[in-house]
Amino acid sequence: MQAMVANQRLDHLERLLEVARGLTTAPDLETFLQTVIAEASEMTNSEFASALEYDESVDALRFLSVSWIHREALRQMSVPLEGSAAGKVFYESQSLIIQDTKSEDGHFIGADQITQYETRSLAAVPLIVRGETIGVLEAINKKDNERYNEEDLTILTALGALAAQAIQNERLRRQVKAAQIEMAELERLKTDFVAIASHELRTPLGLIFGHATFLRELIKEEYGEQLDTIIRNAAKLKEIIENLADVDSHRRGSARVRSNQVSLARIIDDVTLMFQDEAKSRGITFSVEKPDAPLYLNADGAKINIVASNLVRNALQFTEAGGRITIRAEEESGYCKVTVEDTGVGIPARDMARIFERFFQVEAHLTRRHGGMGLGLAVAKGIIELHGGRIWAESEEGKGSAFIFLLPTQPL
Repeated sequence: MQAMVANQRLDHLERLLEVARGLTTAPDLETFLQTVIAEASEMTNSEFASALEYDESVDALRFLSVSWIHREALRQMSVPLEGSAAGKVFYESQSLIIQDTKSEDGHFIGADQITQYETRSLAAVPLIVRGETIGVLEAINKKDNERYNEEDLTILTALGALAAQAIQNERLRRQVKAAQIEMAELERLKTDFVAIASHELRTPLGLIFGHATFLRELIKEEYGEQLDTIIRNAAKLKEIIENLADVDSHRRGSARVRSNQVSLARIIDDVTLMFQDEAKSRGITFSVEKPDAPLYLNADGAKINIVASNLVRNALQFTEAGGRITIRAEEESGYCKVTVEDTGVGIPARDMARIFERFFQVEAHLTRRHGGMGLGLAVAKGIIELHGGRIWAESEEGKGSAFIFLLPTQPL
């Protein structure tokens, strides 16, 4: 007798392990739950089994998986939490056995009436995930006039844990899918905004910039300061629109590189000349370290100039008076390496993975002290990758940042 019981328990264990494997091999939740209720019926020697899930929208339990015989009848049915054995198990998160539904209270007869099936006895366990009860697993009508026992509950509890995890996995999968759809829509809206803004703003801004420059040459000096303000801010808008256009072209894959032999050293000199007055006026030490060699490479010189300019502008933006910005250029094993290093505020570790994203800004929108739309680094990344290069950042919050890019000296 003991040997027979031991063999039965070993068989149950093997079957539970096989069900557990189905968590990763079953094609979908319904298929897996059908396996669970089939094993629940057979291993507890019951006529049927079912899995119910809590539906918050109706504050009741609904049948998630039942025998194919009752599937159509119970598909749309809800089991109330009050006045049902399943509801009691769900509320209390405790297992329950009813040996005789006629003499013990708690059985909900609604399902019996719909299926025209008599429930004589049942055993039920809660489906729990991380302390939260999400449903119930039931076995119905113990065969051969036997009574449900603790071993039956143990079996149902083990199967219920697997069923609960499968349901939770499906919930998470749906949440991820919904988030992906939402993110895709947001990305589409962002891309549409970039394309429309860069296209529609270019013409009116060109007119503002052109007419303001023309008037600056004609109008008396007493209005020169006002016109200079218009021209200066129009130039800033022009830069933003050009960045928007660059981001849009990189995003759509329409950006093109017009490569020829250029001197990286000359590009660094041009960028240094462009920003040295601003750095000096703000009390920032601006220095360049590069070899005497011209550092030739095959690239689109205008685009590489944009990258270097964006990195220096970014460094100036986040470096206070008394700070230091250094540009280094060198050649390394078939690559030209450029580093723009500053002693500015640095970048929080939590933001490092996102700094090259479009429109991402380290500071909160309502509290940030620095301007910009968060496009400069995204543009730089797109240009460097178009050239077959790589760009990254190294930073420690409060101690400054270094932006580094590598470009092959020969086209890939």
